[in-house]
Amino acid sequence: MIKKLLSIIFILNLFTNNIAALEADIFVQSTVNRASELLSENITKEEKIEKLKMIAKDTVDIKGIGFYTLGATRKNLSDSEKKEYLEKFEDYFLKSFSSRLAEYTNPEIDVYGKEVLNKNYTIVNSTLKATSERPEIKIDWRIYTKNQDQPLIRDLIIEGLSLARTQKEEFASVLSSNDGDINALFKTLEEFSNK
Repeated sequence: MIKKLLSIIFILNLFTNNIAALEADIFVQSTVNRASELLSENITKEEKIEKLKMIAKDTVDIKGIGFYTLGATRKNLSDSEKKEYLEKFEDYFLKSFSSRLAEYTNPEIDVYGKEVLNKNYTIVNSTLKATSERPEIKIDWRIYTKNQDQPLIRDLIIEGLSLARTQKEEFASVLSSNDGDINALFKTLEEFSNK
């Protein structure tokens, strides 16, 4: 019954741009269902990657994650440097996200709980079901809920490890080993995106 209800909500979500006050846990489950359905399609890996990028653009706060991962350095950038960074970060993020996810054939993720932290954030709890190749994995989703009509994913915490924080540490390392030169980070992002 719950799966049927989630499927109906998912279908409505595909055909309407505005579902009033979409609950964070339903948003996560419908996003997961959408990705899972795509990954089980009989299409090329390249086609899956392009479609996964579209899902990410709809559901992930790429700008928010980008500025978070830049850390305090963002305060020292000009408007044009911020714009350039966000463009390069989006390309980097979409390639990283979609190419990793495209490896899965049919990931089954069950959402089982949520914790409303405040009006802006909700943590949604889920598990990636075990298969013969991997154990069960606990995934918590940090959902930005300031606009209740359009919740967005801000972070994934996999087995207690924040992907956004890990990314922030990697970028800080690139900047620190290059005397804080933003162009060194731009180059790193470009090199990854152009692989």
